Amino acid sequence: MSKVKTAIKASYFSIIGNTALAIVKGLAGIFGHSYALIADAIESSTDIFASILVLFGLKYSTKPADKNHPYGHGRAEPLITFLVVGFLITSATIIIHEGIVHLGKSRELPKAWTLIVLGIIIIWKEISFQYVIKKSKETHSSSLKADAWHHRSDAITSVTAFIGISMTLLLGENFKNADIYAAFFAAAFIFYNSYLIFRPALGEIMDENLYDDLIAEIRKVSLTVDGILDTEKCLVRKSGMKYHVDLHAVVDGNKSVKEGHELAHKLKDKLQSQLESIGDVLIHIEPNN
Repeated sequence: MSKVKTAIKASYFSIIGNTALAIVKGLAGIFGHSYALIADAIESSTDIFASILVLFGLKYSTKPADKNHPYGHGRAEPLITFLVVGFLITSATIIIHEGIVHLGKSRELPKAWTLIVLGIIIIWKEISFQYVIKKSKETHSSSLKADAWHHRSDAITSVTAFIGISMTLLLGENFKNADIYAAFFAAAFIFYNSYLIFRPALGEIMDENLYDDLIAEIRKVSLTVDGILDTEKCLVRKSGMKYHVDLHAVVDGNKSVKEGHELAHKLKDKLQSQLESIGDVLIHIEPNN
């Protein structure tokens, strides 16, 4: 399965899972008298739209290069990641606002069976996180990584809800707001997680040097090409699920222009065949004397 198909399959998995969980959490929160579960359902509802955005971004970013976009459409992916972060921040803000509104109000204690629902949700969301984060690493997709962390933040939200409801049920009326405070903690975690997702996507847009491991691999593979004596500058920038490389390769200074040209093509073909994450390679030939 290609990286694109793998990423798209993972995004569909997220959309279906988040839709089902938003419904389950919402109903359990309403009938189980748990604000923490309702807050959790709000977070899952925003996840649905975020996952749809990720799906759109994945499909758009893999469109081939054209006259107006000679480097392809890969930069759409980090832009979608910014939107996903926006959804995360929005959901955290809603959770805090609704918690403040309900704080101190008279309401029934949460039902004990809501803990069973939360336990199942926590396990499922962690499984979802592990699945999607694995696919994001396989495909080098920043938006899919953001989607994976949506699952993890959802799991953390559910864990805090579980703790809050447990405290309310065990300690009684004096701790009836424990699940609301748990929701506040979950919102704070979502804010923090939003920054962790936003930072690398910003680096991708700004062409920040974040790819030392890949550069080391490029240099290593380059030296296996007969005629390439060394490498100098090696610049890498990410676009979607591919990396574009600018590489200075050192060859024998006595070689003709034609021979240097042929070596450059040979090196480019070698890099693209050995490192499948590489998209385009621009090679500048340097003489060794």
